[in-house]
Amino acid sequence: MKKRIGVLLSGRGSNFEALADSVAAGRIPDAEIALVVSNREGAAGVEKAKARGIETRVIPSKGLQREEHDRQVVAALQEKSVELVCLAGYMRLLSPLFVRAFAGHILNVHPSLLPAFPGLEAQRQALEHGVKVSGCTVHFVDENLDAGPIVIQATVPIRDDDTAESLSERILREEHRIYTEAVRIVLSGNFRIEGRRVIAKKD
Repeated sequence: MKKRIGVLLSGRGSNFEALADSVAAGRIPDAEIALVVSNREGAAGVEKAKARGIETRVIPSKGLQREEHDRQVVAALQEKSVELVCLAGYMRLLSPLFVRAFAGHILNVHPSLLPAFPGLEAQRQALEHGVKVSGCTVHFVDENLDAGPIVIQATVPIRDDDTAESLSERILREEHRIYTEAVRIVLSGNFRIEGRRVIAKKD
């Protein structure tokens, strides 16, 4: 039986595409993307999922209280027996209701070396702060913003001539790579969490 992944996205869906490519190529073995959910009508990632024959749902968040919207999303994911939820450019903070429904089974990828520069425009934050190294982080999601235990990180050096756009592009390539690795680790179950530390077991 394949492990069932649900992907939540709000925009172009490049991390979704990277995960879908990895599933198709067997880099994430014994898995399938069972559902892609977007909170935004017209999100490019939804069209990309449809083109791959993956089931999609648009559940608009506009005008809804966070918990009311999350209740609808949780129901859609549970209906498809999703075991792991992957946030891929999902521009909403999950409610405690959502986190409890999939506790320990939600991953997010963030374009900084957390705990540095959480929230929006992490690449711009890094440049404005003058750091020499940035990168990306895949972490478990809890009820706080970009704060759950870290599964894997990758570093990206910052160049003197970098803009937010050029840095974002290089970080995104690493996001695609490490998100696949993190999903593979989590679905395999070959890890343990000690405090905030996620420790992958040797294969």
